[in-house]
Amino acid sequence: MSEVYATRRARLRAHSTASGSATALVTRPPNVRYLAGAAPHGAALLLGGPEDVLICATPPDEQSGDGRPDDTLRLHLLDGPTGDPAVAAAGLAAAQGADSLAVEEHHLTVARHRALHSVAPSLRLTDIGGAVEQLRVIKDEEEISCLRIGAEIADQALGELLESILVGRTERHLALELERRLVDHGADGPAFDTSVATGPHAGRRGHRPTDRRVEEGDFLSVCLGATYRGYRCEIGRTFVIGTSPADWQIELYDLVFAAQRAGRESLVPGAAYRDVDRAARHVLDSAGYGAGLPALTGHGVGLEIDEDPQIAPAAMGKLDACVPVTVEPGVHLPGRGGVRIDDTLVVRPEADGGPELLTITTKELLAL
Repeated sequence: MSEVYATRRARLRAHSTASGSATALVTRPPNVRYLAGAAPHGAALLLGGPEDVLICATPPDEQSGDGRPDDTLRLHLLDGPTGDPAVAAAGLAAAQGADSLAVEEHHLTVARHRALHSVAPSLRLTDIGGAVEQLRVIKDEEEISCLRIGAEIADQALGELLESILVGRTERHLALELERRLVDHGADGPAFDTSVATGPHAGRRGHRPTDRRVEEGDFLSVCLGATYRGYRCEIGRTFVIGTSPADWQIELYDLVFAAQRAGRESLVPGAAYRDVDRAARHVLDSAGYGAGLPALTGHGVGLEIDEDPQIAPAAMGKLDACVPVTVEPGVHLPGRGGVRIDDTLVVRPEADGGPELLTITTKELLAL
């Protein structure tokens, strides 16, 4: 992996140099981890000069999920845990003779930006923008392998829950059980706050579990994800509890399933982000549900659960191969409930079999 991290850093250095700064400071935690292999709390990565340096207030701890630093990096520990690694990095860059420093202005606070200037007033601070985020969009096979394992863990946790007794249990209880199962099966932890929604809550995007108890005849929608070696995936499914689905539940489920399938089938290299969104959205819009649809029908995943690309009506750009994304249309009917179906997939060319489905739990409308 050392070669992989070194190559990533070389690409960023080339970008920074082309923008007029031979030295760059990376402070956003997922970006630090992407380039260094580890991101202890508050760590900063200084690129340029005689060697690349990972500056930390505390040593990296693999057991706590920091990751393992690339062996080719120099690790610089501050004297105490209260120092700011970014400020120390600016001082180090100035001491090495740098005249400019490219920083992630979208991550630095105004106060932190002033502190950098204060410790190294001779440095010209420039903005590197979202350069690292753009490098992260296309994943290598090692990254995809981590996502694939995370998806297997999420599938396993969800499958076990579906085999248990659900009636009478609260949304909050079920969410906590799912998160425990994720860890039991080897996840670093949940990729985001697990959502369990029942009855009139079902189908809401990002629903926060309540003390409502599962009842027979409810829709039950679940959205969860596992983090494995820092990489985060997502799965969402909807079921009916304790009885055969009502006609309206079957009709609504079939509609959302058709929308989700249309989105999945649009995931080909070269497809515009907004065309993928349009494929899924059109199915629901044509059935009269356009007004209540969410702002996007999918997004990229990786070291963050919501990263580029955004699958949305006004999104600019086109898909590349080896880009993992979610496809997650849903409909919520106020007072009745609704349906969400959510998969994580990797964009692949047709010659390689088309989009690779990572989350494989059945999408059949089961009565549990």
